[in-house]
Amino acid sequence: MFKGRIIVADHDGTHVVKFLGDVRLTLCPALDQYLDNIFNSSYFKTILIDLTETQGIDSTTLGMLAKMSIRMKKKVGFVPTVVSINDNITRVLMSMGFDKVFVLVKHLEEEAEPMQELAQGEFSDLTVQQKVLEAHRTLMGMNQKNHQEFKNLVDVLEHQCLI
Repeated sequence: MFKGRIIVADHDGTHVVKFLGDVRLTLCPALDQYLDNIFNSSYFKTILIDLTETQGIDSTTLGMLAKMSIRMKKKVGFVPTVVSINDNITRVLMSMGFDKVFVLVKHLEEEAEPMQELAQGEFSDLTVQQKVLEAHRTLMGMNQKNHQEFKNLVDVLEHQCLI
């Protein structure tokens, strides 16, 4: 698998976030920071998540996507669109209930090419741990299956964050 990258673009308030390769938790603090910026923008309209070149995605990143959807629904009243052509990625999304918090599609009507790569940045271990915990809490809150799946991990992470 190729090392993960996230590239982004803003097209008149429509934000395109494209995941490339194997996207893991190390990119989540930068993604969260980017999302904070766009949600605070007065020009924000919507988000399109492009997973067409994603080879792998971990649960922390999935939790960040779920958090993004919840925030967008609160801000503008509807959920983002996720484009996935990889059957394995789509299967993971469906098994976690993402069809309830995203519009899932298999192709784009028109190609909106993201331009800027999100830098991984320098974040403390505590910041990364907090993002991992927050992402998994979000996943747990989506449905009972996810709650059972991630409860033990969240318990361990909460304990580690208190130490």
